[in-house]
Amino acid sequence: MVVQDVIERLRSLQSILSEKFRIESEIEDLPEALSTKIELVSRLKRSYIEKNAHYEEVKNRIRDFRLEMEEAERDREKYELQMDQIKTQREYEALDKEIREASEREQSLRKDVQREEKVLSETSAELEREEQMIQSQEQELTEEQEKIKQEIESRKQQLAELETEEKELTPGLEDDLLFKFERIIRSKEGEGIVSLRKGVCTGCQMILSNQFVNDVRRGDEIKFCPYCSKIVFYLGEDEALYQSNDSEGLVDLMNEFDETDVLDEEPLDLTSSDDDDVDDEEEELEEDEDEDDYDEDDEDFDSDDDEDEEEDEED
Repeated sequence: MVVQDVIERLRSLQSILSEKFRIESEIEDLPEALSTKIELVSRLKRSYIEKNAHYEEVKNRIRDFRLEMEEAERDREKYELQMDQIKTQREYEALDKEIREASEREQSLRKDVQREEKVLSETSAELEREEQMIQSQEQELTEEQEKIKQEIESRKQQLAELETEEKELTPGLEDDLLFKFERIIRSKEGEGIVSLRKGVCTGCQMILSNQFVNDVRRGDEIKFCPYCSKIVFYLGEDEALYQSNDSEGLVDLMNEFDETDVLDEEPLDLTSSDDDDVDDEEEELEEDEDEDDYDEDDEDFDSDDDEDEEEDEED
């Protein structure tokens, strides 16, 4: 298959694969959106179980306090009945002491029962509120699960359509190339093939070597950028020149640099040596000598004119 044909297929395939991978990622992330709700329900249930256990403990303590209180009440009543049978002061004092202690124990246990009954009532109200909250959260969770299930089904249909389009483009492409191309798109946020623009990779904005640029322009084989690993292709001067690219970096700097102007300029003569300077100096010396000779001739001519004038005067 011609390299240019492969490039065109990869460019079309890039949009399909990037959309496909995006949808696959959404399908994976959608259930995670419920993780917070699931954790909340689980936490409420754990709290409910703990409070319910505490509620049972309070009930058991109240039951024990009531039993002890009833026992103290029976003891008090028994001792009060014995008051009619006492005969001595000493027996009276001892029995009176038993009655007071039984009565005090009864009153203390009654206060414990009242305190625990208050705790039991508060715990019962909390359990009722949490039970209602759990039911509400579970209902919301069920609704969201159903909604997400529908969204996943919709995305799976989109995936099936994309896979059909993908199968139309992949025949004839090498498996190794497809594997690399898909891996690049996954790791490079949906971009796996980019154009060459004035010797710069538009994927990573790095300046490429002249040899690499020439290889890409020839189009004999698929070339991967040595910096970002993306496939690099050549658009042509006109298209590359006007290709829109919003990214900043070296490409923007290269836009200000007109490559054709530099190519049209005459190259600098870097081969000049000191011999050229010596030749220039010798030429200047020769010119100076010619000027001196010219001045001497003028002086001789002037002297001859003076002698002729003297001879004329003598005559």
